[in-house]
Amino acid sequence: MAKQKLPLGIQDFEELRKGNYLYVDKTDMLWKIANGDKYNFLSRPRRFGKSLLTSAMQCYFEGKKELFEGLKIMALEKEWVKRPVLHFSMNQGGSNAKSLSHYLDDTLSKYEDIYGRRPTEATLNNRLNGIIQRAYEQSGVQIAILVDEYDAPLQHSFHTPHHDECRSLYRDFFTGLKDYGYCIKCVFLTGITKFTQISLFSVLNTLTNISFYNDYATVCGLTKDEIESCLGEELHELANKKGWNMEETLSRLKDMYDGYHFSESLQGVYNPFSVLCALNELRLKSFWIASGATEMLPKILTKFERDVEKLDGSLIDIDYIETSDVNTTNPKLFLYQSGYLTIKNVIEDSYVLGFPNREVKKALFELVLPIMLKKDKDNRGLKDWNEV
Repeated sequence: MAKQKLPLGIQDFEELRKGNYLYVDKTDMLWKIANGDKYNFLSRPRRFGKSLLTSAMQCYFEGKKELFEGLKIMALEKEWVKRPVLHFSMNQGGSNAKSLSHYLDDTLSKYEDIYGRRPTEATLNNRLNGIIQRAYEQSGVQIAILVDEYDAPLQHSFHTPHHDECRSLYRDFFTGLKDYGYCIKCVFLTGITKFTQISLFSVLNTLTNISFYNDYATVCGLTKDEIESCLGEELHELANKKGWNMEETLSRLKDMYDGYHFSESLQGVYNPFSVLCALNELRLKSFWIASGATEMLPKILTKFERDVEKLDGSLIDIDYIETSDVNTTNPKLFLYQSGYLTIKNVIEDSYVLGFPNREVKKALFELVLPIMLKKDKDNRGLKDWNEV
């Protein structure tokens, strides 16, 4: 049997399964989400596998049973109902209302080619509602709506003149998700941050934030057991290349990429992107950070760059972190959501936050140093960086 390829850069579940790529089986959790509450939101840092999870969910709702042979979901799903799926990848929506509108228009047009359009449907919101209703009526089954990286345009436009326009567009576009709930089996949204002042959260007051549920703590990312059971051959190759024994290899991998906790259960999760890159290149370095930080991070940190070290071991109220809108008055919330801080412990009604691992801690300090130097330069009137 040919060795499975590492799925670097693969976000399409069908491509992954047909291309003999390694897949760490999360389909039992996928099934539970898909057949649980109607409206669900999952927040995880970038490159943690949200898009692959969304793609797998689309394949499940489309009834592509053959792609799931041998996976955990086969013991759970008996009917394999084929449903219409509306899939929006909002990271293609750009950074202003014009580009976001163009993306939504183009996506809706593709679905209208399948389900039709009434002449009176002039707005994006009315067009989406019409598609939802006709897809349900024509198929005879409830449909699924998947919105991947919903917050990408809002992050790109944060602290720019375009932000309010993007929020307004969102507020209008998604209002029908509640009005046409009888047509819908499942709405699943992924993202990093939670912008509550748009219709996804303010209108969908039944939206379930599953981001902190113990049952889904490991739905994205890799656990130690998964790494050892699914990547044993690659671990041995890394160990041989570096001259380490297996215990030292696992210890170094843990120190560099482990340490994430997404619920009070404190189930440990490794950064999947960094682990796969490290085993592919047979060396340990800061792969996740080098792949590009979120654009919002410097904007959030610009007021708090000297407080970064104090964040390790800081407390944050559980209700606040689970329900609040991202803002510029408390950096801990966004730093947690974006993966630069994680839950280290639980004390009564608070989470203890801290840096998850060496990769993140090193990168965060490297990020804030230029901000500090620039402020010092501006304050002192220095003419050249070398004077600092």
